[in-house]
Amino acid sequence: MFPENRLLELMIIGAIALIVVGPKDLPILMRRVGQFVGKMRGMANEFRASFEDLARQSELEDLRKEVEAMRNDHRSLTQFNPLGADYNAPEFTAHEEPAAEPSPPPVVAEAPAADAAPTKPKPARKPRAKRPPAKTPTAKAS
Repeated sequence: MFPENRLLELMIIGAIALIVVGPKDLPILMRRVGQFVGKMRGMANEFRASFEDLARQSELEDLRKEVEAMRNDHRSLTQFNPLGADYNAPEFTAHEEPAAEPSPPPVVAEAPAADAAPTKPKPARKPRAKRPPAKTPTAKAS
């Protein structure tokens, strides 16, 4: 579990800490050391996350430059007209889709009319009568 006899080193450090600090204050010291280590890990994670954000931003900037270069290349290709036709003419532009017909309004189920006969309420249950406790045969003492 611990490479290169790290367990032995941890045991020696623990024994020295027990002797120097004492058994009464050792749990307090260990708690503070744990809090310090937790803060250091949090700072390290935040530092790493900031570097990852910078890397992502630089990658995005590179992608933006590539897209812009591709757009410029596309524009220069569309300006080149080997056939002599005008690509901006109406027959070469994208056809627009006809406007969609408006859909009919959704059908809503109608609520029952106010003058409709009301439903009968269910009759209330009658409470059950309590039964007397069952009689158990008792043995007669003779």
